[in-house]
Amino acid sequence: MTYDSVYDLLRGLHILAVIAWMAGLLYLPRLFAYHTETAPPGSEFDAHFQVWEGKLLRIIMNPAMVMAWVFGLALIWVDAHRHGDGWRFLAEPWMVTKLAGVLFLTGWHTYLWRARKAFAAGRRDHAAKFWRMTNELPFLAAIVMVIAVTTEFGHP
Repeated sequence: MTYDSVYDLLRGLHILAVIAWMAGLLYLPRLFAYHTETAPPGSEFDAHFQVWEGKLLRIIMNPAMVMAWVFGLALIWVDAHRHGDGWRFLAEPWMVTKLAGVLFLTGWHTYLWRARKAFAAGRRDHAAKFWRMTNELPFLAAIVMVIAVTTEFGHP
């Protein structure tokens, strides 16, 4: 296999992992909004929401995030070796933007994980309006990241 064919395979797997991760990042805040509005702490419905939220994190979001990171790091390694340019591309503006987006999404994932723990403890730290307002943050970050990668702005 050539570096190019390995790169193409990794890129496809990375995109699939990111799709699954983004689905969870977009859906979990919506579940939190509904949870806040309709399920008082300790109620039967509260217990159902906690199961749904926990499964979404454990079964979809966490594995997808790990795989997105693994395939993304593998892409960086292959890219550094396939053109002979080394690691210089990591300092290009488009890549810095992409990496900043990845850090933001990882931080948001962690924030959502902690929020789920607060729900499990019977706390509602934010109103449903907060969850609805922040629901689209991952998609906004994805727009910036995809445009950065596809245009490679700042690339000589």
